[in-house]
Amino acid sequence: MNRLLRTTALTGALLVGAAVLTSAPASAANGHVGVRETVCAQDLELRTEPLGARMGTLHNPQTFLVKQISGSWVYGFAYGDINHDGWVQDGWFC
Repeated sequence: MNRLLRTTALTGALLVGAAVLTSAPASAANGHVGVRETVCAQDLELRTEPLGARMGTLHNPQTFLVKQISGSWVYGFAYGDINHDGWVQDGWFC
């Protein structure tokens, strides 16, 4: 009987662990030069330069044409409400 309880407990723990591994949310992707990417973030700030003044906000599912990548920032053209070149943080595309 004790062996049956241990086996049942182990099986339950494995199922819980598998559920945790498979229920993780999908992560957003980095941009690629020359690709018109879709914004996955709810709000993505367009800036004059990395950490610069805010020019506007892109919303999901607006698009952004990546022209250049510099570290964790990408430069390109923001379509949608803004229609202007600027910088956004990388890693917020679908």
